[in-house]
Amino acid sequence: MPTVQSPNLRIPLLVALLPSLSTATLYSTYKFNPLEHLGGVAPYFEPQDPPTSPTPPRGCTPVRAAYLSRHAAIYANDFDDEEYMEPFISKWENHTGVDWSEIPSLSFLSDWSAPFSEAEQELLTRLGKLEATELGISLSFRYPGFRLPQRVWTSSAERTAKSAQALVRGFELQDNTINVVTIYESEEAGADSLTPYKSCPAYSSSAGSDQASVHLKTFTKPIIARLNKLAPTFNFTAEDVYGMMVMCGYESVIRGSSPFCSLDLFTPDDWLGWEYTADIMYHYNTGYGSNAAGTVGLPWLRATASLLMDAAPAQDLYVSFTHRELPPTVIVAMGLFNNSEFSGGDVNETMPLDRINHRRAWKSSHILPFLGNIAIERLNCTGSSGFADGEYYRALVNNAPQPLPDCGDGPGTSCSRQGFETYLEDRTAMFEGFSAKCGVEYKNSTDSLTIYTDPKFGNGTMVGKRSDPSSLW
Repeated sequence: MPTVQSPNLRIPLLVALLPSLSTATLYSTYKFNPLEHLGGVAPYFEPQDPPTSPTPPRGCTPVRAAYLSRHAAIYANDFDDEEYMEPFISKWENHTGVDWSEIPSLSFLSDWSAPFSEAEQELLTRLGKLEATELGISLSFRYPGFRLPQRVWTSSAERTAKSAQALVRGFELQDNTINVVTIYESEEAGADSLTPYKSCPAYSSSAGSDQASVHLKTFTKPIIARLNKLAPTFNFTAEDVYGMMVMCGYESVIRGSSPFCSLDLFTPDDWLGWEYTADIMYHYNTGYGSNAAGTVGLPWLRATASLLMDAAPAQDLYVSFTHRELPPTVIVAMGLFNNSEFSGGDVNETMPLDRINHRRAWKSSHILPFLGNIAIERLNCTGSSGFADGEYYRALVNNAPQPLPDCGDGPGTSCSRQGFETYLEDRTAMFEGFSAKCGVEYKNSTDSLTIYTDPKFGNGTMVGKRSDPSSLW
């Protein structure tokens, strides 16, 4: 017969266990930062997705690298402002029926002011200039054995050009030896620009809006009910909520913080709903839900791979600046962040509109925050790596090494030159034919990106001269 133990007899055992229990977590350590879930308006951060080490694998040394970067943080995108922020700001400025100071979570609206003017739209913020400069410094430390780049490339918009100039400042400080080559944002350049989506009629800038609007209404419904209970006469709408939440990102990169980011105003679940809405839009606009995405992104991949595999390239490091549209298309061309990579199913089914797929790989916050970048490195590895001596290649997105599809026969997330060549052949077979697949009708289109090697693009313009600091700051 089993014996019944008195509760008092258990106390010594519990006391004995306390030292080991004290090393365990007995409370929640959950933390949430809205700024890491803001898609294309997220300040630059490194999400460690996956949490692979950016340090070169043991026994390997980077000998060449190429980066494609989105421009740094701006005051406001014109679409976000015109569609969401300005209408909310105007509505708030002209509404007198609410005493905001009486509503704890919205009390800041009693004396808040808009963080930017119409004239500042699309311009780099001070933080943006600083972060682009820090990227240049970071790359110089990351690749100490590389020759100083002769050129850095940028599309012709002011925000991309200023980002490139700030990066150059971080590289050379006062040597003034790096040229910034500006590539005009032409609508008839074919694949030969840093904005090829503008030359692709099959690409639509409005793609994804309809699908995103479905989830926008879904995730904002309870938020609207909550806010309208607090301020019934204001009549909050889905667009108001979206504008307030997008303000969190822009105001943070302008002023350093924003009351719209408060978790007392919007909960973590609210922010995850916002992020998923953005992910749906980018999925259909520049991601796997777009038939044009891989075709638009392939020319940069092929041109970059050619530079890195060249026996004697002009530079050890290539850096280019563009807008938010191009990096995701390159991601698709490379086969990264693919929800359906291991399922073989319909990729659009992985992004349902009526609920959040929390297990998705496609997260725009992890792909294209301000200054978000894609890199491909060529590594020289010795036998100490555990692999044969030779060339290996790996990709990084925002400093997180990414395993390439069917290309992992090297140290860490890298693959051998032979594996990389086979990988490129497979990706090319999927997406080649820019002019045909884009439905190009203008003359003299091209399917290749040649800006890095074609002398017709010239030497660019010298920047960063200390005699004219206003040209940068």
